[in-house]
Amino acid sequence: MLHVTETLAIADWELSESFMRSSGPGGQNVNKVSTAVELRFEAERSPHLAPPVKARLKRLAGRKWTAEGAIVIQVEDTRSQARNREIARERLVEMIRAALVAPKRRIATKPTLGSQRRRLVAKTVRGEVKALRGKVGDEE
Repeated sequence: MLHVTETLAIADWELSESFMRSSGPGGQNVNKVSTAVELRFEAERSPHLAPPVKARLKRLAGRKWTAEGAIVIQVEDTRSQARNREIARERLVEMIRAALVAPKRRIATKPTLGSQRRRLVAKTVRGEVKALRGKVGDEE
């Protein structure tokens, strides 16, 4: 079980991990040990997430979201396989927590009278500056 919040936990069957050889630091250890982790979360089939949460999660995941509706997170930050597993799980939990928060609806407001007047004054000043840039005519 992967605990996201006090009320939400992800079942083990929804997560699958695979390990591969990592690039980067590690010396000869890189050539022998599979330390990189690929965590796969079947988000579309998850019964624990509501449809609006899944939609927000899909938008947040971006390219990590596959055509089958799974989220794939690859981590090869450290030389330790165990630490890479922890980092991948932490990233998944953070992503799900971000998707759980519903965005506030924007309330349209009218511009204040003062801001309207300042905008018009700025426009007239800018127009005068541009008008003065024209060619100078012969005054005879």
